[in-house]
Amino acid sequence: MGEPRPLQKIVIVGGGSAGWMTAAALSDALGTACNITLVESEAIGTVGVGEATIPPIRTFNQRIGIDEATFVKETAGSYKLGIQFVDWSRKGHSYFHPFGQYGAEFDKVPFYHYWMRESLAGRMEGPIDDFSMCWAMAKAGKFAHPVPDRRKIQSTFDYAYHFDAGLYAAYLRRLSEARGVTRIEGRVTDVTQRAEDGFIQSVTLDSGEVVSGELFIDCSGFRGLLIEGTLKAGYENWQHWLPCDRAVAVPCSKGEEITPYTRSTAKEAGWQWRIPLQHRTGNGYVHCSEFISEDEATATLMGSLDGEPQADPRTLRFVTGMRRKFWDKNCVAIGLSAGFMEPLESTSLHLIQYGILRLLALLPDNAMSPLLAREYNRQTASEYERIRDFLILHYKATTRDDTELWRYCSAMEIPDSLQYKVDHFREYGLLVSDERELFANPSWIAVYLGQDITPKRAPAITQMREGVPVSERMGMVAAAMEGAVAEMPAHADFLRQFCPSPLAV
Repeated sequence: MGEPRPLQKIVIVGGGSAGWMTAAALSDALGTACNITLVESEAIGTVGVGEATIPPIRTFNQRIGIDEATFVKETAGSYKLGIQFVDWSRKGHSYFHPFGQYGAEFDKVPFYHYWMRESLAGRMEGPIDDFSMCWAMAKAGKFAHPVPDRRKIQSTFDYAYHFDAGLYAAYLRRLSEARGVTRIEGRVTDVTQRAEDGFIQSVTLDSGEVVSGELFIDCSGFRGLLIEGTLKAGYENWQHWLPCDRAVAVPCSKGEEITPYTRSTAKEAGWQWRIPLQHRTGNGYVHCSEFISEDEATATLMGSLDGEPQADPRTLRFVTGMRRKFWDKNCVAIGLSAGFMEPLESTSLHLIQYGILRLLALLPDNAMSPLLAREYNRQTASEYERIRDFLILHYKATTRDDTELWRYCSAMEIPDSLQYKVDHFREYGLLVSDERELFANPSWIAVYLGQDITPKRAPAITQMREGVPVSERMGMVAAAMEGAVAEMPAHADFLRQFCPSPLAV
C-alpha cells in the first residue's frame, strides 16, 4: 500500500438529517482536501419526524458556520426551554425537565441540596420546578436569550430548538453543495467488497453508476444498508428495558400559542409528543405494539390533536438499541443506522452530531487503523449506554398501575449502572454521574423528583452550614426570576422579531 496518505474520497450513503449533517460538517472541516460524495434516493425518503433537540445542537450549528436567526427562519423553528412531562409518575401530575440549573448558588452547598433539606423538613411548599428559570419562562410563554453576566438570574438557563427536520436537511444540502459536496441521485443496488479484507470498495446504483471510495459513511436509516446489510455488524436489543417499538406521527395546524417547550404526555401504552413550530405542530404517539394495536394508537393520537391534521398519519417501526460495531472496517454508521434511542429526550440529532464530531476527532488516513475504530466504538457505546439509562429511569420511576405497560415498567429489572445511581439519590439525595454524561445534574434531579424518587434525607453537609439565611436567599432567587420573566417578550413575539419563517401565517 505504501506510505499512508490522507483520505481522498469519502462516500456518504443516505441523506436526511444524518447524511446532510455529516456532509456539512465534513465539508466545513476538510474543505477541498477530500472529495465528498453523498448518494441518496428521493424515492426512498427519510424518517424526518425528529423535530425537537437539546442544547448541544447550538454548538454544532455554530461549528459549521450556521447563523441562529437564519437557521430558525429556514427551518420554521421555535425555541425549546425543556420538556413538560404529564402523567408519567401518576395521572394528574406533571413536572418540567429544564435546560438549565435550579435557582442560583448562594453558598458552598449546591442550591438543590438546600431545597431538598427545606422540602423534607416541611418548610418548602411546591415542586423544585418553582426555582427553574426555564419553567418560569415556559409557563409564561416567554423567551429571550440568556445573558452572559453570571451574576444575573437570566444567565442560569440554556435552550434548544424545535424545527422541521426536512427543511433542516434541505438547508444543509444547499450549504454542503456550495462547499463542494457532490450529490448523486440513486438507490444502492449492490455493494462491492475487497476480496482480501472485506473492506467496502464501491456501491452500485440502480442507474448502473459505480461510486467508489475509501471511507463509507452509512446514513441509510434503520436498515443499515452497509453496516448491517453488508458488514453484519450486529445489533444489541434494549427492548426489554425500553419496550416501545412503534411511533405513529402526524402534523397538525398550529395552535393559538407556540409554546417554548416540548410536551410529553404518558398514555395507556406509551407517550405522546407535542412539538410546536412556526407553521404547524408535530405530534406522535410512541407506543408498545404488545399492549396496543396500530389502529388504536392512531385513533388515540388523532383524537387528541390541537388542530386539523395536515397529512395522513404514518407509523414507524423500530427496536431501541445500538450496533455492536458502529465503525467496522472502512464503514462508519451515523444516525439511525448506528442505533435508535426512542425520542423521549430528543437525543437522535445529538447522537448524529456527536457521531460526526467523534469521527472528525478520530479521522483515519487510508491505512484505516483498527485502533481508531476500536476507540470510536468504545466511546460511542458508552454514550449510548449512558443515554439509555436516563431514558429507562423515566419508565421505571412510575407508580402507575392502571395499564399493562406501566405495570411492566414499574416491575422490570434495570441495569446495575442505573440502579447504583438511583440508590445514591434515594438514600442521600446525592447525584452519582460520569463527567461525560450528556444529561447533567439538573436533568437527573428533574426526573428523580418529578417522578417521586424522594431522598430519605438531604446530604449531611446541609445540616452543618449553620447561619446561612437559606429561606431569605431562596426568596430572593424567586423574586429575581419573577422580575426577569416579566420583562421578557412573548415567545411568539420574539420569533416574529428575530427569526420569522416565510411559512408562518
